[in-house]
Amino acid sequence: MPDKFAATWVSHSSISDYLTCPRSYFLKNIYKDPVTNRKMKIMNPALALGQAVHETLEALSSLKTEDRFRTPLPERYAAAWKKISGKRGGFVDEQTEYRYRRRGEEMIARVFNHPGPIANRAVKIQDDLPHFWLSEEEEIILCGKIDWLEYLPEEEAVHIIDFKTGKNYENEGSLQLPIYLLLVHNCQKWPVKKASYWYLDSSDFLTDKTLPAIAEAEQQVLHVARKIKLARLNKQFTCPSGSEECHACAPFEQVLQKKAEWVDQDDFGADVYILPSDSNRTGTTIAEESLIL
Repeated sequence: MPDKFAATWVSHSSISDYLTCPRSYFLKNIYKDPVTNRKMKIMNPALALGQAVHETLEALSSLKTEDRFRTPLPERYAAAWKKISGKRGGFVDEQTEYRYRRRGEEMIARVFNHPGPIANRAVKIQDDLPHFWLSEEEEIILCGKIDWLEYLPEEEAVHIIDFKTGKNYENEGSLQLPIYLLLVHNCQKWPVKKASYWYLDSSDFLTDKTLPAIAEAEQQVLHVARKIKLARLNKQFTCPSGSEECHACAPFEQVLQKKAEWVDQDDFGADVYILPSDSNRTGTTIAEESLIL
């Protein structure tokens, strides 16, 4: 009988971390502060923006269609923003926070004015963290949350929708669609009919995506998951470009070097840090604007 507590758990974000930089994967997903025994998280404005917008919209899927807009979306967004205001959101000054908050307000207004599938029936997976055995024999579990599942009554199927709050478009080679397809296929009963991204920063409408075959998706994801499991067993997490030059792991190295400021603990008990203001304005800018949420 496989043991889920001893299994290797992988997700879209952890797989992306590993493919970008194994050292970054280690520091974000495994390393714990020897003093606090807590993981670490670096907050920045782009991540805070995505968090507030996602919280505002994802909560609607738990409500009946007729109840979703009883509380105005701007009011929901304002409540979500309070949780990440100031340094808790990585904002080093009021002007920066205002700029990002306004971007979020425009995204929320876009959804309110063009709700599209958000006004239709939705499927809500009941697990707090949907997961399944990607390979029982190898003890690998795939987990993750889906932003929105629109129910398609005529086909008795579901439509996967992912909200995008960054300025950049998802890389065509990304494993996000294969991972989301596998999660939805294995964690609820309705077949997957279609998938779309909604680039909230630039479009009123969804961008249709081509779904891979389930068998192909499983092979792709399992291939990387096996590499992650092997790396964990061998404790090999080397940065391919050198930590000082790597936009993925260098910020976490700054935390280890005591060059970051501790600001809070998140809902999962991780220590939340922000980097010095000069770091936020330079090397991390590109990475921040292409965060996967």
